[in-house]
Amino acid sequence: MPSWIGAVILPLSGLLLSLPAGADVKARSCGEVRQAYSAKGFSLADIPYQEIAGEHLRICPQEYTCCTTEMEDKLSQQSKLEFENLVEETSHFVRTTFVSRHKKFDEFFRELLENAEKSLNDMFVRTYGMLYMQNSEVFQDLFTELKRYYTGGNVNLEEMLNDFWARLLERMFQLINPQYHFSEDYLECVSKYTDQLKPFGDVPRKLKIQVTRAFIAARTFVQGLTVGREVANRVSKVSPTPGCIRALMKMLYCPYCRGLPTVRPCNNYCLNVMKGCLANQADLDTEWNLFIDAMLLVAERLEGPFNIESVMDPIDVKISEAIMNMQENSMQVSAKVFQGCGQPKPAPALRSARSAPENFNTRFRPYNPEERPTTAAGTSLDRLVTDIKEKLKLSKKVWSALPYTICKDESVTAGTSNEEECWNGHSKARYLPEIMNDGLTNQINNPEVDVDITRPDTFIRQQIMALRVMTNKLKNAYNGNDVNFQDTSDESSGSGSGSGCMDDVCPTEFEFVTTEAPAVDPDRREVDSSAAQLGHSLLSASLVCIVLALQRLCR
Repeated sequence: MPSWIGAVILPLSGLLLSLPAGADVKARSCGEVRQAYSAKGFSLADIPYQEIAGEHLRICPQEYTCCTTEMEDKLSQQSKLEFENLVEETSHFVRTTFVSRHKKFDEFFRELLENAEKSLNDMFVRTYGMLYMQNSEVFQDLFTELKRYYTGGNVNLEEMLNDFWARLLERMFQLINPQYHFSEDYLECVSKYTDQLKPFGDVPRKLKIQVTRAFIAARTFVQGLTVGREVANRVSKVSPTPGCIRALMKMLYCPYCRGLPTVRPCNNYCLNVMKGCLANQADLDTEWNLFIDAMLLVAERLEGPFNIESVMDPIDVKISEAIMNMQENSMQVSAKVFQGCGQPKPAPALRSARSAPENFNTRFRPYNPEERPTTAAGTSLDRLVTDIKEKLKLSKKVWSALPYTICKDESVTAGTSNEEECWNGHSKARYLPEIMNDGLTNQINNPEVDVDITRPDTFIRQQIMALRVMTNKLKNAYNGNDVNFQDTSDESSGSGSGSGCMDDVCPTEFEFVTTEAPAVDPDRREVDSSAAQLGHSLLSASLVCIVLALQRLCR
């Protein structure tokens, strides 16, 4: 063999050994990479026309490459931005669920209260005329306190309702006994007889149970939607660690540096990268699932007999029924009060007949159970609850599912059907390492992401605590215990535990958790029956008032 042939073969063999595995003439051109790089909006000034030695690379394999140091830096930043967008887009469903449903429920409840107050005012003006208008602040204060409670105010529902009935008794007692003068001390004595005399019948007891249960459930549920919304919004905005950014760059853009811009990551490779980058988010899942379960439990309360819509719709009828009871039994009530509190002093001068309660009229429009409030939400509570329950169920395990959802995206990976022609972090070939389990502690042997399992993300731990606190509030609300929302803006605080069981509302007394006691069931059939009797009650009450007026005129 001629010596010149050997002299040519040796340099060629050295050149072949120095080329990366699988390299060919096409692989040495950076034409495809330049096109893909330009499509990302980057300047072509940074990119070579042909592969260069890769000793300068800090993340990608240090072999022949189409990437300069500037390109690697820019693509690394690009991979970080794309990852953040992917997480935000993937969690879009759960975020919009809580944002939109919170808006609808809050809008519904607020307008429900407004409509209930307006309905009561309209009906009482027609029914009682000036007598109501002269004492309307008693009823206005009731709705003011109900609204304040719903919006997170520090209101004890039981005490507030007791105070309402006590004030109403004082006002009515003076109206049915206008010939007497009552001091503040005397009226205070009168109010003490409320429970003993039951001047309003059984309405206050039933209404207290219905209102407290309904408002506790409604307020806590909306507060839960608020917390879910805030947690979802916060967790969806991730800040990847340096180790995660390196892994993302290696997965998403090192194929560019190897001259393979169209080759996408292997599915299992993507899963390991995402499980490492989203390890802390996966740890949120357990508390999130418990929170969703608690929300579903309280949603059941919104559908049951303590449905706030079925409680507030007929509240005007129920209060009117209580007033009728008081009027029909006014003589007996007055006699027993005089016996217990003493004979009151006569009024300075006998009032004229005009001052007697003769302004009652029977032009009362009966309650129609088919009527529903026209709310801004344009729906009923039943439909709202059915919708939110479906969405809540779909929201379970959302955080541990993030890696799978992201890696299932065909724009991110090569998919499970193309396991041989995908990027495995080094070349276009099958990805061999096993897939890691979920959560921070399981990333100790993650082959793709350097994860410090000894330092849990403080921000994620704060969200876990916020969910834990809210779950506790929801469980209390489910059991009928009032919940303290002294500072509703701080979901991560430790406040908000149940304030204990209220009289007539304890689950043990009414077996609320298992069965609903008929005595406290505010079923619409009871409302219909009450409404049907109101015409007779109003007529009887008016006759009593006329008789009393005539008696006074004859004295």
